[in-house]
Amino acid sequence: MKTVYVGMSADLVHPGHLNIINEAAKLGEVVVGLLTDEAIASYKRLPYMTYEERCVVVSALKGVSRTVPQTTLDYTANLKALKPGFVVHGDDWRDGVQSQTRRKVIETLAEWGGQLVEVPYTRGISSTRLNQSLKEVGVLPERRLSSLRRLLAAKPLLRFMEAHNGLTGSLVENTHIKTDYGLREFDGLWSSSLIDSTVRAKPDIELVDISSRVHSVEEIFEVTTKPMIFDGDTGGLAEHFTFTVKTLERLGVSAVIIEDKTGLKKNSLLGTDVPQHQESMELFCHKISCGKKAQISVDFMIIARIESLVLGRGADEALVRAENYIKSGADAVMIHSRQKDPSEIAEFCQGYNHLPDRRPLVAVPTSYNRVTEDELEGMGVNIIIYANHLLRSAYPAMKRTAESILRHGRAWEVEADLMSIDEILSLIPGTR
Repeated sequence: MKTVYVGMSADLVHPGHLNIINEAAKLGEVVVGLLTDEAIASYKRLPYMTYEERCVVVSALKGVSRTVPQTTLDYTANLKALKPGFVVHGDDWRDGVQSQTRRKVIETLAEWGGQLVEVPYTRGISSTRLNQSLKEVGVLPERRLSSLRRLLAAKPLLRFMEAHNGLTGSLVENTHIKTDYGLREFDGLWSSSLIDSTVRAKPDIELVDISSRVHSVEEIFEVTTKPMIFDGDTGGLAEHFTFTVKTLERLGVSAVIIEDKTGLKKNSLLGTDVPQHQESMELFCHKISCGKKAQISVDFMIIARIESLVLGRGADEALVRAENYIKSGADAVMIHSRQKDPSEIAEFCQGYNHLPDRRPLVAVPTSYNRVTEDELEGMGVNIIIYANHLLRSAYPAMKRTAESILRHGRAWEVEADLMSIDEILSLIPGTR
């Protein structure tokens, strides 16, 4: 029998998948090239099921002889290894990001006289709609919690955006753009202590307690499925931090970032213009160690935030701290800077990338905002956090609206800048 190669993601198996496999089985022995998490994440959202889970499902389908991993969107390597007589695929890949893959499949098959067979798209079935339905149902805490580690394994760079309530969480969850390389979207949510304080008109000095902030997290989690990184400020006393870890883990938060400062916490972007004190390396290492001992799952992450650059102590001191924090159990490191030029970040990254036990690196380009994601990825950064941008953009717009109404004694002048009432009523499912 001839080998028939079928490439698929198979996150949500539906009749369209079964139809393709049935048609492929008529031609010979079906080998499914199952896209890995990394291959899928290169052009669209990470699948809900892991590769191992999807492999179990696909291997059990009638008509499938065996399953092999397909590690990229490009079929070429697998095709040259298997030399199938046929490749079978749905006819819905002639446009968009997969059109290039289709062209290369045809070229590769021509080398040994193989044939591409395209099965008509199954009407009434939409993976996009099924995914939307799944998002509306929600996601279990343990599934959400583990998704950050899965993303780090699948993608070289992740982007997280600040969210502080259900509406902003929904915005981060659903906003995407189409590019030549597939959909581009935010990979997760950032719960910022600065923003949680600001929306309550409170100073950013760890005044808003964990219970209040947890309420915001729960509100966001009701309408989202993506992973969250939680801003834990200093973490408080080590004994208190252990309880924070357990609370966040229970909710399904993927990671907490704590900064190595002590005393009355002041925002890092104020730098040395206000009194700020860095925690001793030994005490901060102890806090990390206590947090790691308190967690239950292997997936929860504690990220150590280093303030050395902010306090003018240089990259060498920051690297010493990074190495010791990792030895104490930190799952990742965040390096912060208030400079508009990213040179000190680049200097730190160069040394950090040579650490013997390098862990994922987080950057927050609030001040050095001219640097691109590609440039940060080239430095070795793995996670970028846009830490406060939604609130910073919303407040000026609200202020302009309020001032205009006061100035003109009516709302007509601002109407062009506002969402229509119909858009508001259509924004949230179930409102109309």
